Amino acid sequence: MRRLYACTTAVFWLLVATVAIVGHWSPAADPASPAAAERLIPVAELARHALPDDCWMAIRGGVHDVSAYLPEHPSRPDVVVPWCGREATEAYETKTRGRPHSAQADELLARYRIGRLAAEKP
Repeated sequence: MRRLYACTTAVFWLLVATVAIVGHWSPAADPASPAAAERLIPVAELARHALPDDCWMAIRGGVHDVSAYLPEHPSRPDVVVPWCGREATEAYETKTRGRPHSAQADELLARYRIGRLAAEKP
């Protein structure tokens, strides 16, 4: 019985070590770079989501569905809604008043990312 316990314990820790080593050497995804499988969203599709209850915005190359967040946004809806369905990087970075959003706002924005804006063909 003691031998069985020792063998199963050794096998268990060997498996744990193997998983740790393989996980350590596996290439990790870089959170700063968009995933290869991330959905590409054309400008025409972005433009179809321009209503307060269906609001997508392109900010810094990413497309964000902020529909659920709009009622919680600290500013008046008429400040944000005109940017629905559009490229809104400049408005986001300046709050249209020359003041940037906070790092906390950037973290919050990341939660609403649904893809990246497809490059326009020349």
